[in-house]
Amino acid sequence: MRCDLHVHTRHSGMCTVPLMNRVCRESYNEPQAVYETLKRRGMELVTVTDHDSIDAVESLRRMNGFFLSEEVTCGTPSGTELHMGVYGIEEAHHIELQRRRADLPAIVAYLNEQELFFTVNHAFSSLTGPRTDPDFAFFQEFFPGVETLNGQMLAACNRSAAELARRWGKAPVGGSDAHTLASLGLTYTEVAGAQDAREFLAGLRAGRGRVHGECGDFFKLTRAVYEIGCSMVRENAWMSVLAPLFLAVPVATLANIFLEHSFNRKWSRRLADSARLQPSYAPSLVR
Repeated sequence: MRCDLHVHTRHSGMCTVPLMNRVCRESYNEPQAVYETLKRRGMELVTVTDHDSIDAVESLRRMNGFFLSEEVTCGTPSGTELHMGVYGIEEAHHIELQRRRADLPAIVAYLNEQELFFTVNHAFSSLTGPRTDPDFAFFQEFFPGVETLNGQMLAACNRSAAELARRWGKAPVGGSDAHTLASLGLTYTEVAGAQDAREFLAGLRAGRGRVHGECGDFFKLTRAVYEIGCSMVRENAWMSVLAPLFLAVPVATLANIFLEHSFNRKWSRRLADSARLQPSYAPSLVR
C-alpha cells in the first residue's frame, strides 16, 4: 500500500514568516481536495499531518482509507525546535501530545507508552531553526523513524537523512510535505503486503517502508510560494496590495536554497565524523 506521509491542509495554521504570519496561511488546501487528489494519484491510504492540529479530521474521518496523523512542533532539552511526525493517532492522543510538546523527553515517553510510531522530519533542514549535537544524539537514541525523503527538501538534504537512517538502523518514511495541491502524492511511502492502515503502520515500525518520488528544488519551492500567495489574495482581496512583493519571491527562495545547502553540509559532515553519538545527557524513558 502507498501513502503520502507528509501532507498539509488549511488547518496547519499561519505561516512562520515574520509579518506574513498574521495574514498568510501555511496552506490553503481544503481537506476534501487533498483526499481526492491523493486518491487520484494512486495513494491507497490517506493521512494528514497538519502542524499541531487535527481539525481536518472532521471532514475526513469517514473516508475510505483515511487515518489520522499530526506534525508536532516540539521543544528539545537544548532549547531548539523540531517537527515530529506522529502516525495513526486518535483525538485523545492529540490532546496529550499538545500538552507535552514543550518537553521532548515527556512526549517521547508518552508515544512509547501508547505504542505510536513517530519520526524526526527534515532533520537536515534549517526550517525549524538551529540544531545541536545533543539533538541528534537524542534522535539516535529515542526516535524509531527518520523522514528520509521529503518532497520539498533538496536532494542533498534527503540523501543525508537517508544515510543517517541507514547508519542508525531507523525506519525510513517519505512524504510530499505538500502545502499546495500540485505536489501531493508525488513523494510517498510504500509498505508491500499491507492490507489496511493497521498493517501499513506496523510495516513502517518494522522498517519495511520504502520511499519513492521527488525531492524539492528551487523551481518547486518558488512555484509553491507563488501558489500560496495567490491563494492568500483569493481569500483576502485586499492583500492584492502586496502583489509587487511577489517579484522578490525567486530571490527569497534562492537565498533559502543556499541556507539549506549550508545547513546540510555542516551537519552531514559533523555527524559523519562520529559513527555513533552518545546521548549521555538524555533521561531514561519508557520504551
